[in-house]
Amino acid sequence: MAFPYMEAVVGFMILMYFFETYLDLRQHAAYKLPTLPKTLEGVISQEKFEKSRAYSLDKSCFHFVHEFVSILMDSAILLFGILPWFWKKSGEFLVLAGLNVENEILHTLAFLAGVMIWSQITDLPFSLYSTFVIEARHGFNKQTPWLFFWDIIKGIFLSVVIGPPIVAAIIIIVQKGGPYLAIYLWGFMFVLSLVMMTLYPVLIAPLFNKFTPLPDGDLREKIEKLASSLKFPLKKLFVVDGSTRSSHSNAYMYGFFKNKRIVLYDTLIQQCKSEEVVAVIAHELGHWKLNHTMYSFIAVQILTFLQFGGYTLVRNSSDLFRSFGFDTQPVLIGLIIFQHTVIPLQHLVSFALNLVSRAFEFQADAFAKNLGYASELRCGLVKLQEENLSAMNTDPWYSAYHYSHPPLVERLAAIDKSDKKAD
Repeated sequence: MAFPYMEAVVGFMILMYFFETYLDLRQHAAYKLPTLPKTLEGVISQEKFEKSRAYSLDKSCFHFVHEFVSILMDSAILLFGILPWFWKKSGEFLVLAGLNVENEILHTLAFLAGVMIWSQITDLPFSLYSTFVIEARHGFNKQTPWLFFWDIIKGIFLSVVIGPPIVAAIIIIVQKGGPYLAIYLWGFMFVLSLVMMTLYPVLIAPLFNKFTPLPDGDLREKIEKLASSLKFPLKKLFVVDGSTRSSHSNAYMYGFFKNKRIVLYDTLIQQCKSEEVVAVIAHELGHWKLNHTMYSFIAVQILTFLQFGGYTLVRNSSDLFRSFGFDTQPVLIGLIIFQHTVIPLQHLVSFALNLVSRAFEFQADAFAKNLGYASELRCGLVKLQEENLSAMNTDPWYSAYHYSHPPLVERLAAIDKSDKKAD
């Protein structure tokens, strides 16, 4: 008797749903706490705390509904054979269009087009509610309905342009890869990731946001001076108009080798003093100086190779395909099924990566502190927490499982602890 792969996958999905819902309930209770953590008393205003609680509780209630609908839909899609039915219907569509149904690339693209349409339809109500109800209610949303739908249209256009060549290449590699298939797949994805990291900020991101050079002045001089002192090869310093969509703030850097760029959200500049912005940049440069970005990239490459290695072991398993309702073994379907079967491992890996990420954040904070930005970083972190209405009270189990960044209380405690040691 063949192993019931599909039933096992659905069972684990439901089990994880209950586990994560339990963690969500713990965090929901933390949101309801009427007082600030002792570390934040006198640091965060009561007004901001109350606004943060209301925002967090709204998002939490919405999350419960979204996750419940998602697990129902995902389970139904597998249990009722929606995937093989969709694959069959996409083949029938090709026949009606006068195209060759035996061409796996065309069949796969037709299948993906249907999946994309389905995803857009089912995700749209949640996206609309999140953006125009929750985010708007708490003063974050700046998008108009036109801009919202225009972003969706541009995203679909990019998928149509970029997706087919990538899908076709993967199918051809799998069909002709032979015993070195895992290496070929990993090599292709490695090159693709480098190309996308190069092209995204130059060609894709400007389709959604306007990037302008940071004007000359005190802030630019301080950032350039900091970058120069660390021998950071800063080539361009941009401001992005994040305020056209949201009042949330952020900063990031990108680029290879001697061609690095830093991007500041205009909201960050509006919300923080120049010294605080520089402290945030010092934190980001700490990630670069301590090679966190490189370590993370290498980890992702190793995991990608292992995943493809695992896929090559099961891609010809007729029992696996039949368990999910497929009589044939299309390449893309094999990849989708394999991703479902390794969900338990993916959860473990995600948890481990979060542990590492949080350690990196503490190290980057310490790096900025050692540069003399302890007070400014502390003020900047507090201000970002306030302006973004981030959760002030966090459940330790929830944050350990979900957070890639430590809660503010832990970050401030680490900075203060370092200061005490220095004293």
